[in-house]
Order: sequence, then C-alpha cells, then structure tokens
Amino acid sequence: MGHLGGEKIQRTEQVKPEHAGQRVDQVAAELFDGFSRSRLQTWIKNGVLTVNGAKTKPKEKLTGNESVTLEVEIWPELDDQPQSIDLDVVYQDDDLIVINKPAGMVVHPAPGSPSGTLVNALLAHCGDDLSGVGGMKRPGIVHRIDKDTSGLLVVAKSDGAHHGLAKQFEKHTVERYYQALVYGVPDANDPRLRGVKGASFEPGNILKLTTQLARHRTDRQRQAVFFQGGRHAVTRARTVARLGNPEVLALMECWLETGRTHQIRVHMAHAGHALVGDPTYGGKRKLAKGAVSDAAAEAVRSFPRQALHAAVLGFDHPVPGDYVRFEAPLPGDMTDLLEAVGYDLP
Repeated sequence: MGHLGGEKIQRTEQVKPEHAGQRVDQVAAELFDGFSRSRLQTWIKNGVLTVNGAKTKPKEKLTGNESVTLEVEIWPELDDQPQSIDLDVVYQDDDLIVINKPAGMVVHPAPGSPSGTLVNALLAHCGDDLSGVGGMKRPGIVHRIDKDTSGLLVVAKSDGAHHGLAKQFEKHTVERYYQALVYGVPDANDPRLRGVKGASFEPGNILKLTTQLARHRTDRQRQAVFFQGGRHAVTRARTVARLGNPEVLALMECWLETGRTHQIRVHMAHAGHALVGDPTYGGKRKLAKGAVSDAAAEAVRSFPRQALHAAVLGFDHPVPGDYVRFEAPLPGDMTDLLEAVGYDLP
C-alpha cells in the first residue's frame, strides 16, 4: 500500500497579556486561524498542541505570555469510496449496524490504508439506507478495534444513533468483553504480580489494572503506561482456562471500563502477561520446554496477530432505548490455536 505524504506543521506562537484568563482552545483558535476549534481541541487532548512544552487541557486557563506550540502532520483528505467487501453483519436496522470484523481489516481510511476498510465496505453495503452523520452520507464510527483484533463493532447509520452511542462510550456504560490468550497465568498469589504498580485483585481472582495510558515517548506508534500525564484506563481480566503442564498460557476474559487505544494489549503486557502473537507489546516469548507439544509451541510462536477477540458488545439502543447485547464466537484462527494448546472448546 503506497504511503501518502502529509504536510508537517511546526509553529510556536506567543500568548499575549490580554489573553490572560482565557481558555487554551479559545486562544489557540485565534493564534492558529484556519483550523476549527474542535480540531484544535483534539490536538490539545492528544498532546500535539502544547503550552510551554507541556500537555494541557482545552479548558485550562492561560495567564498570558505562554508559548503555544503546534507540531502536527496533516494528511490529505482520504476519499471514502464504496467498495464491495463481504461483511459479517450480526444485526442492523435503520439506525445502526453491528459487524463482526475480521482480523486484518482497518476500521476507516487512513494514511497507509486509504481503501479496503470497514467504512468503504459499509458505504457499499448500506447504500441509500445510510441517513448519514454530520450532514454527509457516511457511517458514524463511535469506537474502533485494532486492525488485527477481530470481533464486534457497532456503527451508527443516523445522526441520532451516532450521538446516543457516542454518549454511552463517553460515559463508559457500554458492555465490552474480549477473549485473549496470554503468556503465563495471572494469579492473586503471585508476589511478582502483586508488586506491579497499578495491579490489584478483586474477589474471584479478578485482575484489575488501573493506570494512565499515553503515546510512548519515543515510539509514537505505541501506547505506554504512565501514572501521570496520560488518560485514565481501567481493565479487568478473569482467567477462563490455564493451559500447559506446567501452566504457561491462559485464556482470559477481559472487560473494559475505559476504551483507550491498545488498552488490553498494553495493560496485560504491563502485568507481565503479554498477548500471544502481539507484534508490538511483547507477544513473542518462548514457552518452557515440554509444557506443551512441539506442534502447540510452533502454533503459538507463529500466530500472526495478537490473540484478541471482541466477543460481547452490549448497549442501550439509542432509538427505542432498549438494552441490546450481541455475541460473536471466536474466529477460526483463534479456535485452531486454542485447540492446538489443549483447550477443549465448549
């Protein structure tokens, strides 16, 4: 896939004394005219627009004389073109559609993936049935799952559904359960895990991970755990099955209180239990010799993606208001992997 070039912007502007007491986003809109307030707010939240070199919040008040720096790469607009791509539609009505996304599919066009995405497929699938979002005939993406994560995703087909769903994701009331195969077995009696900052256990041997997440300081494609300056993130995980002899792998059920980028992958790696196959967060570890068969060890070693599946999605339907809940079975590559390591699928 060809890489599209972006325009790099690096500008520093001085806050004037008369700006004292005004919000960062208000002043930024004046200093960097040509960009919408909402775009500037996103950049402030993402840390690409900083005050005196530090990340801040859009509502933060300025005192005057600060330096405001914008460092960003703006990509050319990517055309959302309808493309005929098979979709596994779990549910749809006039307002929303629930998709079981295969691993390998990007959610929406971006630099490096300008086509072949879920949005391209939905534009073709929904056609005139799409009442659109923000005045355009396009699906409303209210949440994402990573390209190489499989599973359930809800997309709005109307403005009303878009706002109703977005509000639920913002308030963290959406029910989201994932299944993951990880290295090792998280256990409340493990002194190493008890020493991991941000890790604790709730009754029933449920691992709770509470940290902040933000972009890695040197590798901007990765997320990293922080305890200040990032975004609040909470993951819980329950062990479904312990695998190997000695036990070297665990099938986990993970659920999200917040939904940050790569959250489960980063949190489980932070706990010392990286996801099998994860190319970014340590998913290429060696298993203890003899713990599983040679064929199983090879299946684990060669698994080409993070072993993560969005299995359950539940929310209040924004139009009738009824609670709806959807489940997606594990995809074939994960069932093959689990059978190889000795897990008896229900």
